[in-house]
Amino acid sequence: MPGPERNVWTTVVAANPGHARAYAQRWRDLEAAGRDIDGEARLIDAMADRGSRILDAGCGTGRVGGYLAARGHDVVGVDLDEHLISVAREDHPGSRWEVGDLATFTLHDAQGAPLAVDLVVSAGNVMTFLADAERVPALARIRAHLAPGGRAVIGFQTARGYSAEEFAGDAERAGLAISQRFASWQLAPWTDDTGFLVAVLVAG
Repeated sequence: MPGPERNVWTTVVAANPGHARAYAQRWRDLEAAGRDIDGEARLIDAMADRGSRILDAGCGTGRVGGYLAARGHDVVGVDLDEHLISVAREDHPGSRWEVGDLATFTLHDAQGAPLAVDLVVSAGNVMTFLADAERVPALARIRAHLAPGGRAVIGFQTARGYSAEEFAGDAERAGLAISQRFASWQLAPWTDDTGFLVAVLVAG
């Protein structure tokens, strides 16, 4: 199935300018109500050595990256939405949160050198919000920021119009290879009819 012609997030926000604020408030309300919103972050924390440098790609409000930063990791987050980045900066000060397009972003360290990270995480169906033409470029930008031996972990609902097979092909075109596949962030076994994909990728 072809992907969207336009970035879904920017299309929704253009039609409803209050969408980003409502989205951010929803996560705050869920956390205040005691709901578990940290499942993705716990997996990434378990995969990472202490003090790892982690890129949260499509970080939104900093929900995942903020958890990881609180556990001693060096986190930088990138998201297209300026309001969500402002929430991440307010709720999780001390980490680096940048407004950027996943299809074109480039990050540098404090010395101006290209930033290399140990792990990339992209949760919350970020890949399905991208336009079809943005998917390979976004995966290529993720690949470009991986340190030698680094891994990327990307999760999304395949029922949202982006199949596991399409994703694997796009990843290969971007210079990435899938090393593991799961059906949930709790590492449920992958099957071909699973409606959710969590893929662990390495440089191909």
